Amino acid sequence: MTRNDAIAELRKDPMMAHLLDALEHGRDIGHYGRLVFTMVARHFLEEDDLVEYLCRDKDCDETKARALLKQVQARDYNPPRRERIIEWMQQQGFPICPDADNPDACNVYRDLKFPHEIYDNITQYREAQVEAEANR
Repeated sequence: MTRNDAIAELRKDPMMAHLLDALEHGRDIGHYGRLVFTMVARHFLEEDDLVEYLCRDKDCDETKARALLKQVQARDYNPPRRERIIEWMQQQGFPICPDADNPDACNVYRDLKFPHEIYDNITQYREAQVEAEANR
């Protein structure tokens, strides 16, 4: 997938389009905005392209961007659920979710297609949650 194709794919999700627009205009999207962007965009963009976008944030240099990406990769974070995005957004000034009042907004799983491993990881996590609750 080319960089332009990857960006076009990310723009299918209104929240990711909002984050891309903000970064393209050099806005500070906040720590959690950068985290959400990284957790989602790493499945579409090449590492250097992702870092370049993060560096457009006036509060993020290349070292900070690469460290964030490495952290997300090392922990193999899945893209966050809408509820987590809303929770994180309340801890910073930048509105990660541009339409937080809409219950369908900021659900990246609705508009984007991730690698199958992501869905497998989520299923395994949910099953482990159910099992843990049953054993309490």
